[in-house]
Amino acid sequence: MQNLTKALVDNDQLYPEKVLQFGTGNFLRAFTDWQIHEMNKQNLFNGRVVVVQSTSNGTVNTINEQDGLYTLYLQGIKDQKPVSEHEVISSVSRGINLVNNYGEYLAMAKNPELRFIISNTTEAGITFQVEDQLHDRPQKSFPGKLTAFLYERFQVFKGDPSKGFIIFPCELIEENGKELKRIVLQYAHTWNLETEFIDWIVDANTFCNTLVDRIVPGFPKDTIKEKTEELGYIDKLVVVGEQFHLFVIEGPEFVKDEFPAEKAGLNVHVVDDLSSYRLKKVKILNGAHTLMTPVAYLYGLNTVSEAVTTGIMKEYVEDAILNEILPTLSFSKEELTQFTEDVLNRFKNPFIHHYLSSIALNSISKFKARILPTLLDFVDQFGKLPKGIVFSLSALIYFYKGKRGTEEIDLVDDEVTLTLFKELWSNCDESEMKIGDLVSNILADERLWGLNLNEIPNLTESVTRNVVTIAELGMTEALKQLPHLKGEYNESVY
Repeated sequence: MQNLTKALVDNDQLYPEKVLQFGTGNFLRAFTDWQIHEMNKQNLFNGRVVVVQSTSNGTVNTINEQDGLYTLYLQGIKDQKPVSEHEVISSVSRGINLVNNYGEYLAMAKNPELRFIISNTTEAGITFQVEDQLHDRPQKSFPGKLTAFLYERFQVFKGDPSKGFIIFPCELIEENGKELKRIVLQYAHTWNLETEFIDWIVDANTFCNTLVDRIVPGFPKDTIKEKTEELGYIDKLVVVGEQFHLFVIEGPEFVKDEFPAEKAGLNVHVVDDLSSYRLKKVKILNGAHTLMTPVAYLYGLNTVSEAVTTGIMKEYVEDAILNEILPTLSFSKEELTQFTEDVLNRFKNPFIHHYLSSIALNSISKFKARILPTLLDFVDQFGKLPKGIVFSLSALIYFYKGKRGTEEIDLVDDEVTLTLFKELWSNCDESEMKIGDLVSNILADERLWGLNLNEIPNLTESVTRNVVTIAELGMTEALKQLPHLKGEYNESVY
């Protein structure tokens, strides 16, 4: 059986490289790269994507071996019917490894047709790292790499204002475009770059806040054999996503003309203010993902669909959404009810195996961005703790012990977080007193949460009790102890 290359695909369109993409992962390939492919099919965009990888290990080599091609399966409900369809996506031109080919990366700045920059470097990616320097090859942080690239572009075209970029950061943080721009300017000032460059960053580049929404489980490791037989070729980059997609771009009107996805019939909106879109999506969909992951994984489940269809876990997830997340939102009850119903149906998608282990990557920063604001809002509005969310926080702390029974959990997070949890758990004998000390230290660490969570009334004690219960009884029995599931809430707060 042949490998997927351009020799197998009837597509000889050699569009210019118009997009520089930071991130080689499944999400962008099933989301923005797919959108560009769809626009290209209608001769609306006529451009290709160059993806860059900033680590030694990744998919760039495979991307290049396959001539940028990969198969996307979209599976889910379409026109009220379950649909599974697949297509070879041809919008990616090539990949560049920044560690080995930094010069090739900088050479991209000379391309006059390059117009867009897209990124997805996780919530932890848009950060300032003081050790980054302009001469590093590459810089450690994504904004550092971007600043160096923008400076090269500025120099090559001598500050030409028409050679700036439209920038779509897809990281799930509030005002992601604004924050990325702030850090890029911080690097420019820190590196003592000329005022003219700083002015060019501001005047010639459009940093858009964005909201992205599509569930992308990624490579179908459990069904790849069957899919390979169906396809008739070997594709090491197969990616699976749901049918639903939403891309909201907060930016000027000209973005619609240059990125005409809406004209191509895609669910893409260029708006003046995306805050209402973001609030619902982050708090309900992403919030539910993050809330359920440590609980369901320690319960012994592996996928989102299992978590929302399995007995007491289903009750826990739905109860936390209805009684704790929705009451903190000011939208109409009808709007929230419909949105929640749609989200839960997407979670139950029979085609999608969205692994909790994938959602668990960088869980601490995800909890901070997606769940902590709801916890704080709930306490502020109702004067008590949201017990389901507190339980999720407790499960998250136990999850970072790195064990599910005798099974090792492959924790993926930043070095500071992993080191902290490893040290604290290695010195904890799981007695109530030691767990109390561990919980207090974790909640106090403002590097993790942005504030000292011990200052929230009764939180430290509640988390400690939950962690002790999980340690002593296991997750199944600990869930049964929750007051929600024992009927102590006679009616929904909402």
